[in-house]
Amino acid sequence: MESSANRPSTSVEDYVKVIYDLQERGSGPVTISRVAERMAVSNSSVSGMLRKLGELRLVEHERYGDVQLTLTGNKLALAVLRRHRLIELYLVEALGYSWDEVHDEADMLEHVVSDLFVDRVAEQLGHPRVDPHGDPIPTRDGRVDERDTYLLSQLSAGTVGVIVRVNDSDPDLLRYLSQQEIGLGMRIELVERQPFGGPLVVRLGPRGAQRERSLGLVAAEALWIAPAG
Repeated sequence: MESSANRPSTSVEDYVKVIYDLQERGSGPVTISRVAERMAVSNSSVSGMLRKLGELRLVEHERYGDVQLTLTGNKLALAVLRRHRLIELYLVEALGYSWDEVHDEADMLEHVVSDLFVDRVAEQLGHPRVDPHGDPIPTRDGRVDERDTYLLSQLSAGTVGVIVRVNDSDPDLLRYLSQQEIGLGMRIELVERQPFGGPLVVRLGPRGAQRERSLGLVAAEALWIAPAG
């Protein structure tokens, strides 16, 4: 049973978590510039940290090449994500937080809670499979439930499915989606893609009680859909 005192530094954990998240969401190769944008730091800062992560055998990265986690780095990232996502769910389920309030709180708490605390949280919540944003929660032994999902922005007009996951890095976007009454488990149909990068027209809700909405590209690239059938 590992305590927080025996773990890598906060910055090391943050980097492997971000690299894993960028890999997991499958939106192209993980590059220095993408990591820098996500971490809100300079490219040179990322380069320096990647050298350290390479020395720790947590990443593989050739000069000007893509960034990839090693097996050890992947294992560490899954452990951090398990803590992060269970904490998010606990904050929502037990303490009444909304889904736009939990990300930053979990970012701080994930580095200080013990494995025993995390296991107790998982037990209290009934060993959940997803967090408040639909992100899969890794098991204690590092397994992750895989399912076929696609970004709304990648789908063709006429596709019908269910919203199963929402990117959680932008609290303002989460609040906007809540205001539009858009959430997990909701049926969605892509009606039309406006040309020249315009909004996507969607229908939301069950048949007979559908609402039509126009969503911009930022929102469409935050919603993950499991197509019907």
